[in-house]
Amino acid sequence: MTPSHQTLAARVAIVTGATAGIGLAIAADVAAAGARVVINGRRPDKLDTICADLNRDHPDKRVVSVVGDCVEQRIIDTLFDTARRAFAADADCIVINAGRGLSGSVVTSDPAQWEEMIRTNLLGAARLMRTAAQRLLGGPDPAAATLDARWTSRPRDIIAIGSVVGRHVSPFSSMYGSTKFGLHGLTEGLRRELAPKGIRVTLVEPGFVVSEFQGVAGYTDEWFKGVLDKIGPVLQPADVARVVRFVCEQPAAVHMSDILVRPTRQDYP
Repeated sequence: MTPSHQTLAARVAIVTGATAGIGLAIAADVAAAGARVVINGRRPDKLDTICADLNRDHPDKRVVSVVGDCVEQRIIDTLFDTARRAFAADADCIVINAGRGLSGSVVTSDPAQWEEMIRTNLLGAARLMRTAAQRLLGGPDPAAATLDARWTSRPRDIIAIGSVVGRHVSPFSSMYGSTKFGLHGLTEGLRRELAPKGIRVTLVEPGFVVSEFQGVAGYTDEWFKGVLDKIGPVLQPADVARVVRFVCEQPAAVHMSDILVRPTRQDYP
């Protein structure tokens, strides 16, 4: 009989953008569920604090960190190498979470920030997807890889954190949304490429989540209050983290490929 869920005790995860918000919540949740985790971010002091907190009840040092910009290939490679070195096992759950927002449309957003956002949300995600696929397959060419005979007992996941505005166009954030449309295309293309090899590629599309994201993206306190008044209560990072853990806990032959999660009262986008 097929088990209803897969334990995370044998899993090794990589989570980017893990110093706050959704990334931090995902790292904490999968670590609490038994996974060993490599977290990434650009704030070394913050990463040190998070590692200390998450390892407090785990003398086996369940969480380690890699500081740096995960758009850079050197940092991406270091994430996988660190997993192998720290846990004597290869990462088999890669969560592509690092990203940045930007308020405004093509007409109203700040064009000086476009390139950095595209670099992070699209190029960084694509590089991490490429490296994750090659590492999980054991080589650079998906067509040449054979189906691992252990695949039904060895789940392997690449999970991208997208956004509801990458599926439903929103005028107030259309420039940011365009990068998430692109991410969604990359994710679905990768899913179709890797599914025959027993590798699950999942897109998680949150609606409105309260975190540092809004401030960094340039949304005002007045705008934020208006959102809460209209559709609150909104999602918390832990709500998205539970979805990610649910994906990882499925038996290897079960794939939740595309999950859109909104606050109950969020009608649009």
